[in-house]
Amino acid sequence: MNPPNVAGAVNAALDLAARGYAVFPCSDPSKKPTARNGFKDASADPNEVQRLWRDHPGGLIGVPTGKAIELDVLDLDFGRHQEARDWWRENRQRFPRTRVHRTRSGGLHLLFRHSALVYCTAGKIRLGVDTRGTGGYIVHWPSHGLPVLSDAPPAPWPDWLLAEFRPKPRPPCRSAPPVPDSHLLAKLVQMVAGAREGERNCLTFWCACRAGEMVADGLLSATTAVALIAEAATRAGLPRTEAERTARSGVAAGGGDG
Repeated sequence: MNPPNVAGAVNAALDLAARGYAVFPCSDPSKKPTARNGFKDASADPNEVQRLWRDHPGGLIGVPTGKAIELDVLDLDFGRHQEARDWWRENRQRFPRTRVHRTRSGGLHLLFRHSALVYCTAGKIRLGVDTRGTGGYIVHWPSHGLPVLSDAPPAPWPDWLLAEFRPKPRPPCRSAPPVPDSHLLAKLVQMVAGAREGERNCLTFWCACRAGEMVADGLLSATTAVALIAEAATRAGLPRTEAERTARSGVAAGGGDG
């Protein structure tokens, strides 16, 4: 791997900022933000962009996703997951024409107009098929020489994919009393604890929503759900106050009283 071209990254970042994109520095090859507050430090102000790269140099350019730029991203990781390649082969004809970037791993970034339904996920759709919405970020690979495979304007998310994010209808009645699903709860805690920077907030919220659904079904108490998710989020690196606030909000949104 060649040493990070920080000077080239600054120039490309300034070009993106001039087009209205908030940007921030990331390290190469880890892709992790170098600034203290990560993607929250992103800016489109040229003076602030230069300061960011001066104080926190990085060879890659990060761009926050979701509401920040009114764009979400479908991230297909072909390099590590054959499942993602198979899923793309099965479904590519169902996609509208939209903007597509090649990623360094050989995968794809498909850009779509921001939808309030979309949040950050890892493997929810299929292993290696991730989404980046509000609270996430991507590396802007075209700024580092990788091709734009389609320069079409970003399209709306297709309805069949948005269905993955809509709440699933609950059965109208139960024939037996609820039984706690400890495996599901343990899996939610594991997902939150293993969340990477850039997806911790949205993954914590999503898992808290699922725990909230368990609360609404009478499988556990809201206090327990919030405590378990918040503790896992702090292990992933979120500050305690932020972890508890996000967990409480997610449990409430999932149907628990928080």
